[in-house]
Amino acid sequence: MQEKRYTLPEPLAKVLARLPAYPGSWLFVQALNLALARHLPQDVRQRLEGKRLRLRLDDAGLAFDFEWRAGAFAAGRARGEPDLTIGAAAHDLLLLARRQEDPDTLFFSRRLALEGDTELGLLFKNTLDALELPPFELAALAPGRVLARLRGTLAPRA
Repeated sequence: MQEKRYTLPEPLAKVLARLPAYPGSWLFVQALNLALARHLPQDVRQRLEGKRLRLRLDDAGLAFDFEWRAGAFAAGRARGEPDLTIGAAAHDLLLLARRQEDPDTLFFSRRLALEGDTELGLLFKNTLDALELPPFELAALAPGRVLARLRGTLAPRA
């Protein structure tokens, strides 16, 4: 018996696919920097420097372009092929972020695609496996919580 795969409803996907890419990429990297950047080992940071990455939400018709630059993820604009594209349905990416599925399971069941630089793809997968992060909670992205964290990081240091 085949496992049921969850995808976004088509009407929602059509609306999301019409959104401009750059503001979404900027919002995505803000969340990525808050949740992940400080946990990346120095050798991973060095190997990511200047690499263009794309996160593709296949069922939503969305893609977020970004790169690691000067110690943080930075939003990018789609220009040519990125060094690595990570693609999956939104639900599968959420499972990955919440550590309810591991990258190997998603990859070998063809629910996670890594396209482009093979070595960079392995770095991505191995880094996710090695990080000791708490599970991602969607509630952490509530606008009030995100704004409070941004205020804390942007406030002048006394």
